[in-house]
Amino acid sequence: MRKIFSSLYVQVILGIVVGILCGVFFPDFAVKLKPLGDGFIKLIKMVIAPLIFSSIVIGIAGMQDVKKVGKIGLTSIIYFEIMTTIALIIGLIFVNLIQPGTGMNVDPASLDPNAVSQYVKQSEEHKSLMDFILSIIPDNVIAAVASDNLLQVLVFAVLFGIGLTKIGHRHAEPVINVLQSFLKAIFAVIKMIMYLAPIGAMGAMGFTIGKYGLEALSSLGMLMVSFYLTCIIFIVVVIGAVLHFYVKVSIFKLLKYIKEELLIVLGTSSSESALPGLMQKLEDAGCSKPIVGLVIPTGYSFNLDGTCIYLTMAAVFISQALNMHLSLEQEIVLLLVLLLTSKGAAGVTGSGFVTLAATLPVVGHVPVEAVGLILGIDRFMSEARALTNIVGNAAATLVVAKYEKGLDEVQLKQTLESSDKPNSLT
Repeated sequence: MRKIFSSLYVQVILGIVVGILCGVFFPDFAVKLKPLGDGFIKLIKMVIAPLIFSSIVIGIAGMQDVKKVGKIGLTSIIYFEIMTTIALIIGLIFVNLIQPGTGMNVDPASLDPNAVSQYVKQSEEHKSLMDFILSIIPDNVIAAVASDNLLQVLVFAVLFGIGLTKIGHRHAEPVINVLQSFLKAIFAVIKMIMYLAPIGAMGAMGFTIGKYGLEALSSLGMLMVSFYLTCIIFIVVVIGAVLHFYVKVSIFKLLKYIKEELLIVLGTSSSESALPGLMQKLEDAGCSKPIVGLVIPTGYSFNLDGTCIYLTMAAVFISQALNMHLSLEQEIVLLLVLLLTSKGAAGVTGSGFVTLAATLPVVGHVPVEAVGLILGIDRFMSEARALTNIVGNAAATLVVAKYEKGLDEVQLKQTLESSDKPNSLT
């Protein structure tokens, strides 16, 4: 019994359950638990930038092949674009088949623009594609790390790693040795932080239930059910098929292997909170360090499958609820625009809502303040978004690693089949 409760997996489950119970029976108290969840996420985000920087630099410097680095990056971007396009299309298909908003007949005049004013303001500041590309180039390295801008950190880390390959092994070795020691220390810090995961999950879940209440789930239940069902189908059918036919592994074995990370994401509604553990587990499963270091951080901005499903389903649901059904041409335009705007959304709570507010005006006749219709359940939907995102990025790493011959398939299968594989962070 003591061994069971010492498992991070069990502890996080208990934390989530306690948070839900507090939110249901003591909502006022549960809302005050928010700092516990926020604090845990901040602790994790504190180490992500240095973790990614040191991992990428060590991997690239050890690779000694600059062309290989560029090829890995190009392969990743192509895969991301294919999968996110499929996610957008699947979301569009299912929301049209199920039609969760049809029959609500919401009067547009009853919409309260003040309820979502802050999101609309943020959406107006949404960058164009060119601005987004320029924004991934850091003004200075320290600012990129301080602001936790993962793409900027990634850009500098790649350049720095390539720079080390150019100065020769004798000059690069001291820097690599320092970074290797630094990386070990980072993982020691992460191990300490992970002891707080159950508390963080309890605080975040308690706040969500306490503030928004279970009644929010019932009022828009059909959209919730449709969205979760679509995400599950995408993970099991689409991602599962890719892993089965190309990597030759089962999606269910992968889900079991990263179950601790999935529970942490479920409790905190943030896929970033599981990033360090996911990177370590993928390396332990046989993926090469530089591929993990390149694919995972890049995927957090360019491979948000769950967010893509959410954006198409939410946009069409709103039009259905207002009885302003979109034509086929309008849905195609919406899809094309989302192919761009969805790439700028970060994998954290609230970003999908801002992106939706920025994209909705594209369809013309649907008022932007209509996003307020789903404000009450957006927090609940963020769990499915984040879970789908993290599974998609784990699968992407395996696919790219195999394609680039950076995957030890024997080690991968042994790791996934090992039912008693210990959590690397516990």
